Amino acid sequence: MTHPIQKSRTQFNKLQKRLRHAVGDAIADYNMIEDGDKIMVCLSGGKDSFTMLDILMNLQKTAPVKFELLAVNLDQKQPGFPEHVLPEYLESLGVPYHIIEKDTYSVVKRVIPEGQTTCGLCSRLRRGTLYGFAEANGITKIALGHHRDDILETFFLNIFYGGKLKAMPPKLLSDDKKNIVIRPLAYCREKEIQRFAAFRDYPIIPCNLCGSQENLQRQAMKVMLKTWDKQFPGRLETIFTSLQNVAPSQLADTKLFDFAGLKANPSPLNGCEAIDVDAGLSVLAM
Repeated sequence: MTHPIQKSRTQFNKLQKRLRHAVGDAIADYNMIEDGDKIMVCLSGGKDSFTMLDILMNLQKTAPVKFELLAVNLDQKQPGFPEHVLPEYLESLGVPYHIIEKDTYSVVKRVIPEGQTTCGLCSRLRRGTLYGFAEANGITKIALGHHRDDILETFFLNIFYGGKLKAMPPKLLSDDKKNIVIRPLAYCREKEIQRFAAFRDYPIIPCNLCGSQENLQRQAMKVMLKTWDKQFPGRLETIFTSLQNVAPSQLADTKLFDFAGLKANPSPLNGCEAIDVDAGLSVLAM
């Protein structure tokens, strides 16, 4: 009989191997990491960013290219934020890190009316601060912890509420063309990240310190996708694969495909083709 501790360890090893393989595939498919890169690993204190840092540190030891990692957290001065947690954890790992202190919390509270969700503005302010830090510190890639479920949720949010067919790309050039964002967890399932984080027992910092309401639309997408995953196993995999197999000529965006310029180009049938057609019609008539 297998000992419970041994069984648990075996399950963890298999899970870790799957996640590392998924991250490695995403990095290779999108050329996310190149020799000499200095990668800023953005840590929020949540399960996703902890897992991303963990796997990237492991891959750093065996990767065929050399790259640096710098763990960065943005302390937005939310009341009650446990400032000691991330520094203590990162020091225990021995990974280079930097804590950016910027009071975006006060800005959000001043601008957003009470009771409305603050996530949108908070995200924009956070992104601008991180981009600025990256430019000032020679960062070549900015790694974010979005996983496959995040990408699918965003895809359906844009369809249902934004009237756009877009998601989160695994690799992105910022609008100002100065920063490249990568999402190494793009092929990873959230439920597997949750299990991995539980095994690792990360010092999770909840994202509810600001007291903002949940994004109800995104929560609805989460429920929808979880329902599909339970009722129709494999559906989410198929949907994500469809994001990698886009056929612009089979959609309706005139900016992506020249529908107006489509012209028929009939070619006259040669003798053999005419005989074949006639023969086919004869067979159908029998």
